[in-house]
Amino acid sequence: MRLAPRLTAALSGLALALGGVVAAAPAVHATPQNCFYYVMEQHPDADPEVVERGCLLGAKGTRESHRACYMELRRAYVPAKIAYDGCRRAGQK
Repeated sequence: MRLAPRLTAALSGLALALGGVVAAAPAVHATPQNCFYYVMEQHPDADPEVVERGCLLGAKGTRESHRACYMELRRAYVPAKIAYDGCRRAGQK
C-alpha cells in the first residue's frame, strides 16, 4: 500500500528532471555556435577567432548585427554566400 505514493513521487521527480533536460536543450544549441560551426565546416581555412567574433556580432538577430557579422567574416575572406548564411544562423531564435 505504501508503494503507490513512493512510485508516484518517483515518477513525478523523473518527469520534472526530464522536463528540465528538455527545457535546457535549446541553450545547448546556441545560435552563435550554429554560425561558427557552419562557417568552419564550409570554409575550414577561416581564422576561428575572426569567425567567432563575427558570429557573436550577429547573435542579436537585428539587421545591423547581421551586417556587422557579414562584414567581419568577409574581411577574413570567407566567401559571401557562406558569410551570409552563417550570419543568418547566428541571429535565428
